[in-house]
Amino acid sequence: MYKEIFSAIAIALTFIAFFPYIRSILQNKTKPHVFSWIIWGTTTFIVFFAQLKGNAGVGAWPIGFSAIITLYIAALAYLKKSDDSITKMDWVFLSLAMTSLPIWYMTSDPLWAVVILTTVDILGFGPTFRKAYASPYEENLVFFTIFIVRNVIVMMALEHYSLTTVLFPAAIAAACLLLILVIAFRRRTL
Repeated sequence: MYKEIFSAIAIALTFIAFFPYIRSILQNKTKPHVFSWIIWGTTTFIVFFAQLKGNAGVGAWPIGFSAIITLYIAALAYLKKSDDSITKMDWVFLSLAMTSLPIWYMTSDPLWAVVILTTVDILGFGPTFRKAYASPYEENLVFFTIFIVRNVIVMMALEHYSLTTVLFPAAIAAACLLLILVIAFRRRTL
């Protein structure tokens, strides 16, 4: 019963985090990097299915909801032309991310799927870290803070604890924390 409650809280936090973030994009205050959001949406969706196969149960549902919303943000970033400063390094991150997907398909093991896709998702932070370093006021600290809390609650909602089920939310929480620190540091130094 409490796993379902944690899952519901994590889903609610997903919506709480995304709603103002999406509103901020629509108001041109936040300008997400389209490549990061494409990578994150794709990998998060696949991790959702891998977690289900790894018996994550209701703990996987917040990841699935997040994947759908993340792909919507990728579409918004593209349509709004949020970041037109795409660099060669951004293409490298996107290429690395997309070439990892066939590798996972060949292994067809949920653990390898999560390991590879978590690595890809972390690579997806590359363009955002670069952009946040250059333009730290174009990212939303509250959004990434809520995602740290959300991922901790996701881990609490898992029905089965293993590397397959825990790695992704733990790594994303850590990456969000690091991004927050970079943004805060850059805002302080500018």
